[in-house]
Amino acid sequence: MGKTKQSGPTTAGGVRVLVRNRRAFYDYEIDERLEAGIALVGSEVKSLREAKASLGEGYVEIRKGEAYLVGARVNEYPWANQFNHDPMRVRKLLLHRDELRRLEAKTTLRGYTLVPLAVYLKNGKIKLEIGVARGKKKYEKRESKKEAEASREIQQALRRRR
Repeated sequence: MGKTKQSGPTTAGGVRVLVRNRRAFYDYEIDERLEAGIALVGSEVKSLREAKASLGEGYVEIRKGEAYLVGARVNEYPWANQFNHDPMRVRKLLLHRDELRRLEAKTTLRGYTLVPLAVYLKNGKIKLEIGVARGKKKYEKRESKKEAEASREIQQALRRRR
C-alpha cells in the first residue's frame, strides 16, 4: 500500500494550509482569531485543494444573523465543465449563533472588521480562519515593516556567527 502525496506543508494535527492572506497582517492588527466552516460546491472544493484561490480582497460580512465571505476568489476548476462555479460568489460561513452575535457586536460597536486570514484543510474538511481586526494607520505599517526588517537582520547575523 503506497502513501498519497500531499502538496503543501502539513503541521501537527493534520492541518494543511491551502491559501494565506498575507496582506491582512500588513494592513490590519489582528486581535482575535476564529475558525469557521464554509458552505462550498464540489468544484470549489477541488479548486481549493489545489490552492487555486485568493483572499486578498475578501472580507467577512454579517447579514441577518449569518456570516458570509465576500470578495474572495476561488478559481474555476478546469475539469468541471458546465457544472463550474462563479469564482467571485458570496459563500456562507458556518458559525455558532453565539459566535455570530459576539462578532456582530464587536464589528458594529468598536470599529473592528472581519478579515479572512487562511483557508486550510483540517481532518478532511475545508476551514476558514477569520481575524477580528483593526485597520492600521500608515505610520503603524511603516513601524511594523521596520521591526520585521530589524528582526530579519538579527537572525541573519546570528546565522553568520554559527
